[in-house]
Amino acid sequence: MAVSDYVFTASNGESIPVHIAARAGIRNITLRPKTRPVREIHMTRPWLVRDVAALRFLESKRAWVERIFDRAPCKGCVHPGMELDLLGRHVTVMHDPIRRGNDYNHDGTILYIGGGADMFERRLREHIKKEFLAEAKNMIRTCPRELWPTRVTVRDTTSRWGSCSSSGTISFCWRLAFAPRDVMRYVVMHEMAHRVHMDHSPAFWKTVSEFYGFGVERAKRWLTQHGGELYKFF
Repeated sequence: MAVSDYVFTASNGESIPVHIAARAGIRNITLRPKTRPVREIHMTRPWLVRDVAALRFLESKRAWVERIFDRAPCKGCVHPGMELDLLGRHVTVMHDPIRRGNDYNHDGTILYIGGGADMFERRLREHIKKEFLAEAKNMIRTCPRELWPTRVTVRDTTSRWGSCSSSGTISFCWRLAFAPRDVMRYVVMHEMAHRVHMDHSPAFWKTVSEFYGFGVERAKRWLTQHGGELYKFF
């Protein structure tokens, strides 16, 4: 497989990397715009088709490609003074180089990130992951104790919000920390329901509703409609 890199220049001036892979055994050019975790375009072409033909195909799909990127949020800059919706709270993030750790003010509206300025983004990201994991575990504890997982982890996934293995490990995408709290709880209850049913049968969805309570469809719908917004930062 050979890979060539190009740039797709959108009408608004944005430069989007294009990765073209040549593969044997395929007959058509395929095009896949990706908006997360980074904005780029992936294409595959038959081995004997030249890159220039793939780029012509991309240009013929310009309106469709630009529509996808226009609807997806661009990455926002992480900086002191920014405001975040974090675990159901609206907080302002500040940098305090004197602090050795991270902490909130008395009413929880300001989050101070300590350490050097060059560590601000990494320390903020790790703080959010830590808080999210603690909150997910608290939500899990509202379910029957015999269903509690043997291990809970956080990941930065793009294809699924959570997963539950037959070994008893549950994983969540930590970006759910930016979602409304009831949406986060929906994903937690979804994965906990997999501790009873390792499928998506009617019995599984009934268990999700039992664990979550009223409003489960609203939370599920929010995630479908706004999930891409959770990748705005980092």
